[in-house]
Amino acid sequence: MTVLSDADIEQAMQNNQLGIDPFIHKHLTPNGYDLSIDEIFIRKTDQHIKDGVAVVPPLTWFAVSTKECVTMGPQITSQLWIRSSYARKGILASFGKVDAGFSGTLTFGCFNASDTAVEIPIGDRFCQIVFENLEHVPKALYHERSGTYQHQRGVTLQR
Repeated sequence: MTVLSDADIEQAMQNNQLGIDPFIHKHLTPNGYDLSIDEIFIRKTDQHIKDGVAVVPPLTWFAVSTKECVTMGPQITSQLWIRSSYARKGILASFGKVDAGFSGTLTFGCFNASDTAVEIPIGDRFCQIVFENLEHVPKALYHERSGTYQHQRGVTLQR
């Protein structure tokens, strides 16, 4: 596997091998793209926040969905990494791989591990997605294997 550079990402998008919608050029990094927050769900208070600033209480689980819909081509997968500015505030996030063939927004389970409330602005850049080129096309793409979260929009909890 090879990591895609900013130039590789732009080329993959031009060739319809990768989609990021909406695409904001300033969110492009040397080896990835910063995804932004569209919605936050705080289970403890049963709040869905889509505007303004979410205030996450200390020691509280919450979910974040991305504004961007990503569409992974048949030979592209990706990893997710929290932005260090959130890690430094005590936010932990559960990330995994985004499978080849997936299309939709992304939902992350998060935890405010600090002893104070954390303010999280809707629209802020939350994590970086790092795209990787697979050496071969998989035998079955995401939507052919399970597809459980294919085309999801907004915070999507366990199905």
